[in-house]
Amino acid sequence: MSVGASSYSSDMTTVSDDDIRHLPLPDLALRLLGSLSREQANFNNLIQGFKQRGGYGSPQPGDLDGLLARLADAWAWLQAHGLIGPSAQNPTGDWRRITAMGQEVVDDPNAVEKVWAAERLAGDLHPALSSARSNFALGDYETASFAAMKSVEVEVRRVAKLPNELLGVPLMRKAFSPKDGILRDPEAEGGEQQATADLFAGAIGAYKNPASHRTVNFDDPTEAAEVIQLADLLLRIVQRAEARLAQ
Repeated sequence: MSVGASSYSSDMTTVSDDDIRHLPLPDLALRLLGSLSREQANFNNLIQGFKQRGGYGSPQPGDLDGLLARLADAWAWLQAHGLIGPSAQNPTGDWRRITAMGQEVVDDPNAVEKVWAAERLAGDLHPALSSARSNFALGDYETASFAAMKSVEVEVRRVAKLPNELLGVPLMRKAFSPKDGILRDPEAEGGEQQATADLFAGAIGAYKNPASHRTVNFDDPTEAAEVIQLADLLLRIVQRAEARLAQ
């Protein structure tokens, strides 16, 4: 049975007209999230509640249509970022609930850092990073970081055709050696070739090797996302090297 329109409401008194006009969209969306019922919310009810804040027949602001459009954008932002989702109690219609992630953000404003971190990984990533991305989504940032750099190690070894016993930093030094590294860019000058070798060795040494040997406290989602982005950059360099070797 559907829930009646008056059963759940949003406290739109916590979101002012000036908030709607001037806050950046993510900030407005988060302010809106805090106004929603913890049980269920409906966009139509939200809009009607906004219009009736001053009581029936109260004068409306001259830019009402613009304010309503901004509220619609904020609602869409919350849905797109997984902070509100379909209601299991009322799967038909436009009923929504605050998701587990959304409730975490409501209860702890610092949790929104996870939203910003996830946004860094919203674009196209190298296919080898699928495991890292999955672990990141589960909140296992240590495993996500390790898996990202492990993917770099695996791809470097595969493309350079180096033996399995060559690991970590030595593998990077061998593959990208300015002297005879199979993955070095022969058209780059010596200093650039050395810098590329240093980049790969430093990334593996800093973010893959420690997690191999000891427990690393990766509780910062932004740092974990940036490690995955770094791995994506390194994998694309390897991809270019593979294309050169195929010519």
